[in-house]
Amino acid sequence: MKQNLTIKSWAEDDRPREKMILKGRHSLSDAELLAILIGSGSRNQSAVELAQEMLLSVSNSLDNFGKKSLKELMKFKGVGEAKAITVLAAIELGRRRNEFEVIKKIKVRSAQIVFDYMIPFFKDLKHEEFYIVLLNRANQIIHKEQISKGGISGTIVDGKIIFKIAIDNSASSLILCHNHPSGQLFPSSQDEKITNDLISFGKMIDLPILDHLIFTDNGYFSFADNGLMK
Repeated sequence: MKQNLTIKSWAEDDRPREKMILKGRHSLSDAELLAILIGSGSRNQSAVELAQEMLLSVSNSLDNFGKKSLKELMKFKGVGEAKAITVLAAIELGRRRNEFEVIKKIKVRSAQIVFDYMIPFFKDLKHEEFYIVLLNRANQIIHKEQISKGGISGTIVDGKIIFKIAIDNSASSLILCHNHPSGQLFPSSQDEKITNDLISFGKMIDLPILDHLIFTDNGYFSFADNGLMK
């Protein structure tokens, strides 16, 4: 019968907590970092072995692991609600750190810059969300705001809300952004209609829409780059 080894019973050099203290956090493997979060393993697994099993379920992809839900994490033997919540909290802190790092004066020179700025807000989502990115006269980002949150196949977009937010923030122009959880990068006919309607109204009030980006975890589609900003 396999002996259950807890972190405290390991050789000191093999204990994730002690290893972090002695060698620094960068010396730990992904599994060792995850083992610190979950604290203990199951009856027949150490915390590191359990962490390795959890990561192996996503082919050791931290990107895919970050998409795990509470219920999915709790399917692993030895991971109860408290441990799963701890893991999700750590993932969310990492995500928020990325968000904080991109909130600075960024001048928009290309769709790629907008993608890099906004991808932390869309990554891993399993439903659609719609944002606007507001720019000043120097084409610098001054604000971003979520307009709506929907289901897997769509979300409601209200032009009145969009332009009110833009005016309230003294924006000189704006960029539309939403995601496709399906991974489909090309716009739907509804995406094109909404974009054209908003462009037309923006021209009437001298508040131009410069682009509309569709996001997936692996890339983006720019209306402007594809000649669809009529």
